[in-house]
Amino acid sequence: MTKASLAALAVLAAGPAGAQGIDETVNQVFANSTGWFVSLIFSNFPGTTFPWIVGWLVVAASVFTVYFGLIQIRAFGHALALVRGDYSDPNDAGEVSHFQALTTALSGTVGLGNIAGVAVAIGIGGPGATFWMILAGLLGMASKFTECTLGVKYRNEYADGTVSGGPMYYMTKGFAERGLPGGKFLAVLFAVFCILGSFGGGNMFQANQAHAQIANVTGAFPGWITGLVMAIVVFLVIVGGLKSIASVTEKIVPFMAAVYVGTAVIIIGMNFDMIGTAFSQILTGAFTNDGVVGGAIGALIQGFRRAAFSNEAGIGSAAIAHSAVRTKEPITEGFVSLLEPFIDTVVICTMTALVIIITGQLIQDPTTGLFLLNEAGDGIQTVTGNSGVTLTSDAFSSAFGWFRYILVLAVVLFAFSTMISWSYYGLKAWTFLFGEGQTKELIFKIIFCLFVIIGASANLGPVIDFSDAMIFAMAIPNIIALYLLMPIVKAEMNRYLSRLKTGEIRKFE
Repeated sequence: MTKASLAALAVLAAGPAGAQGIDETVNQVFANSTGWFVSLIFSNFPGTTFPWIVGWLVVAASVFTVYFGLIQIRAFGHALALVRGDYSDPNDAGEVSHFQALTTALSGTVGLGNIAGVAVAIGIGGPGATFWMILAGLLGMASKFTECTLGVKYRNEYADGTVSGGPMYYMTKGFAERGLPGGKFLAVLFAVFCILGSFGGGNMFQANQAHAQIANVTGAFPGWITGLVMAIVVFLVIVGGLKSIASVTEKIVPFMAAVYVGTAVIIIGMNFDMIGTAFSQILTGAFTNDGVVGGAIGALIQGFRRAAFSNEAGIGSAAIAHSAVRTKEPITEGFVSLLEPFIDTVVICTMTALVIIITGQLIQDPTTGLFLLNEAGDGIQTVTGNSGVTLTSDAFSSAFGWFRYILVLAVVLFAFSTMISWSYYGLKAWTFLFGEGQTKELIFKIIFCLFVIIGASANLGPVIDFSDAMIFAMAIPNIIALYLLMPIVKAEMNRYLSRLKTGEIRKFE
């Protein structure tokens, strides 16, 4: 028997104490090995406390909003018609419908970013962070429109009906079409970040917060147990490919979103008299130093940071899912995709924020009205002392004691749907680097599932930092490509809207 086997038996023999030791070891190794990259991505502009990567995303979203003439408003109605299937031809190339592509992409965004991420933002930046989340969501609609149009336009279509698309392909093919250098380099860089992002935000953060909510209800137990169970279930789904993933997400996402948002609406309705006060705190906190960490700038940073992590606009991930849609008009999927940040951030994130604020989870000084900071000075005091997903659970449970059990189901299903979607994103980046093939794909899927176990075992701090850093890093090469290729998107948009106006493009009967 090897020394490793003996060590493993010793840990198992130690029972719960040994199991907790596994968690601590995994967390320490993880934190030590990723800290430098987190610091690089979230370093501040000189002389400020504003992360340069947040500015990178905000400026890009603003540029696309102006360049495409507020397309998020002009095309909103047509996007809804496309999702309904009014213009869909079942004979078009692709693997999934507009609705399935939207739900697959939404399953990668609607989830713990909305439940746990919003609580993190408000717990640090106060109610004012909500305003900046909403603004980031509205601006991000233009970023999503740009990247998803390009994803479909430059996708690879194979003889067996499958497709591969995303930033890797529009960087290589789009740059070559325009005679621009550096496309291959950016594509490889993006693919590397995407694979690591799929391991981080795509499953580790999800598994971590799913375990936190389960343990919050059932009592503490080792995280690797949750991770192992989730890893097995995820593997059973992702071995079936995108159609299997889409089949699951189109059922899970609408159902759980309806349950979650429906409960939020009921709680907000029960506290109708508090809505005005809540929005007043949101607006006031966005522009004034009302006793939160970092003041107004802290609220702005947290709002934009958590919104970008939640809706992933400008990151490039959703373009991979949308590339598989059945259509011969790339611009149509751009229109459909702009609904994502609206649903994810403007609607669902705002609902979560309002419930946390209205139910009084954040402690204020009765004399000054300012929020009180915790002992560490890095967040606002809460009634229960909780943060992240457990703070959201506290808020919902304050109105309905049984909701924490419903939230366990929601968190687990949202985490599960996000993980299977991100497995597809990471897989497409993997096959871009190493080539197509069942063996190569299986290797990635096994590695992906191992990271599910690691994520459930690590502490929230290192996990959320690593998740943010890897996902935000994807935006560096992606936005460079979007700037250089946006004239192609504008030409596609103008041609399509002109044909739509003249009646050349009609609803498909």
